[in-house]
Amino acid sequence: MNKAAAPLLMSTGQREALTVLSRSSTVAHRQVQRAKVLLMAGDGVANSQIAATVGVTPVTVRAWRTRFAEEGLAKFAVVRGGRGRKPGISPEQIEEIVRLTQHEKPSGATHWSCRSMAKQVGVSPATVQRIWSGRGLKPHLVKTFKLSNDPLFEEKLIDVVGLYLNPPEKAVVLCMDEKTSIQALDHTQASLPMTKGRAGTTTSDYKRHGTTTLFAALNALDGTVIGSCMDKHRHEEFLKFLRTVDREVPKGHAVHMILDNYATHKHKDVLAWLAKHPRFQLHFTPTSSSWLNLVERWFRELTGKALRRGVFHSVPDLIAAIEEYMKVHNNEPKPLVWTATAESILTKVCRGRVALNQAVSQ
Repeated sequence: MNKAAAPLLMSTGQREALTVLSRSSTVAHRQVQRAKVLLMAGDGVANSQIAATVGVTPVTVRAWRTRFAEEGLAKFAVVRGGRGRKPGISPEQIEEIVRLTQHEKPSGATHWSCRSMAKQVGVSPATVQRIWSGRGLKPHLVKTFKLSNDPLFEEKLIDVVGLYLNPPEKAVVLCMDEKTSIQALDHTQASLPMTKGRAGTTTSDYKRHGTTTLFAALNALDGTVIGSCMDKHRHEEFLKFLRTVDREVPKGHAVHMILDNYATHKHKDVLAWLAKHPRFQLHFTPTSSSWLNLVERWFRELTGKALRRGVFHSVPDLIAAIEEYMKVHNNEPKPLVWTATAESILTKVCRGRVALNQAVSQ
């Protein structure tokens, strides 16, 4: 029978630190095992018994005892060179996977998948996924962007953002746009209701019953919406909507209207009407910058909550649903708060243009 090793010498502070590590649920499992081994060794337990209890080999127990006697806890979490799990892929292979992901495409496809990359390089799909995750690479995703080429981009941006962040006194700021060609869609078969364990269902095909166009103006201060559905979106309909806004907004308040560069907004008849109604001032967003108009965000809510899953047997049914949504919204309006400054937006746009120019030049 082998003689048990002498108890491992350790200070009170070292024992307390090892006790904390041995009970931890967040540190690496190997460190928890090592702490338990050293504590048992400090109590004079035989190496073979420690190994059987903790689940390691006696050789490992002796190695950890020796290292603790030499270094204490100074390098407790550091794995010595040559120890630990050996990498299954070389650094050169890793860099090749990264290079292919960023600069090349697989044959017959627009982007790499884990399996196609694994086959190309000769590793497992799981290895490819770990490398992509570690480098923050997501070849299956793509985001859209659009940088405005409007020569007056900065001037228009500052004008619009200034209305959001510092609106003029005794004035109403309205974010206006048209949501065109809203379809009255009806399903060809009845939908099935939601039941326990099953989502509601609906047919994938539908019948069209016509379209309508919603003219809407969102009050940037209180979140209320002035809206009207019309058959078309010509300058005649826009003038009709302007007259509606003129009736809705109390007299004595200036009307600052933010809108896009659609030709009907600048028609000569519209300009003539504006000349007779000086309290109206139009502020145009830069081209390709619909994100600057808060009413676009409200349109998204309208689509998601009232239109996408709706069933409309006729255009009047569709208009009734839109008007009902506006009524409910205006009963308890919630303003959309703009927080970004013009300076911060311009900084991001400049970075985007630099990156785009670099990509084009390569």
